Amino acid sequence: MSPGDYGTKAVPSYIAAEAETTPLPKITVPPPAPATNSGKGLGDLPMRVVYRAVAVAAGVGILGAGAAFVVLGRGTPAPAEVQSPAAQGATQQVVLPSGVSSPAAVAGGAGNGGGIGTATEAVATPGLSPLSSASPLDASPLTASPIGASPQASVSPPGASPEPSPDTAMAAALHDPRVPTLPANERKLRRLHGHPAHIRGLVKDRRSGVALPRFTKSWTLAKASPFASRQVLPKVKGMSYRGLLVSCPVPIPQQETLRDTAFLAARWTLNHHPSGATITWTASQPMKAGKRKGWLLGYTVHYTVKGKKRTSAAALALVDVKDKKPAVVFVTIPDSQKKRWRDINAVMSSVKAL
Repeated sequence: MSPGDYGTKAVPSYIAAEAETTPLPKITVPPPAPATNSGKGLGDLPMRVVYRAVAVAAGVGILGAGAAFVVLGRGTPAPAEVQSPAAQGATQQVVLPSGVSSPAAVAGGAGNGGGIGTATEAVATPGLSPLSSASPLDASPLTASPIGASPQASVSPPGASPEPSPDTAMAAALHDPRVPTLPANERKLRRLHGHPAHIRGLVKDRRSGVALPRFTKSWTLAKASPFASRQVLPKVKGMSYRGLLVSCPVPIPQQETLRDTAFLAARWTLNHHPSGATITWTASQPMKAGKRKGWLLGYTVHYTVKGKKRTSAAALALVDVKDKKPAVVFVTIPDSQKKRWRDINAVMSSVKAL
């Protein structure tokens, strides 16, 4: 039977199912292309790398904080250390002659007309006195209380050097190799070489409260400053120093006795001698200046000028003046004017309190 024999009849379903069909096309999905900027995220890092990064960041932070503390701390002044009154007293300074930088150093004025200068020095051991030539460790009843006994120090005006206490000044003097301790016994001023100059009246120093002889011819009145009165001998050719006679209120801390005060004043007179000068005592005795008491010291000053050893004869009278500081009358004459040495005796025997 041919296919056309069925005519217009419907084709059985089993026959239609056997009809040839066109196969469906195969759809293939391509894999996604990899991202061009692909990389590992934080979660892909090993933990040891994370720990190291955290440690480095912490170290940088600590260093930055420390640097900031140091920089800010430099601008903050440190709090002043509070000292006890005793410690304040123990650190007081001592007045020494001008130009002294150490106990072994010496001071010399720019000449006999130099000013009264001071310098600071380390405080020496207190409780010593020049009253005996014995061991410097022996205590003396004439010295004041130990350093630091006073809880308060005097307040000096701005720009002024504080004046040391009597204790510290005496302790420094006793440790000054230029000045030996005073002889234990009284020693009279001997008669010196030469002839005394003529005296014409008195020089009345009302500022200091004393009167002293006014010499004629060889001696001349000079400008008093920084002293209260001054007389000088003529200059000697080739010499920088000449005879000097001055008076003034005592320029050093007053001690409990005239003898101790005179000792410090004699040390001060080294300011008016050549640098490197030292003292040898020739006299130490009480004296009368009219109706007032006093103390006289005689000494020889040793020094070197242009490589040659020279000496000066010197003496100092410390006079107790009523209602004032003690007065100092000081005279020194170099060996180049040796014929005027007897004038020292004339001065010391003529000093009077006004």
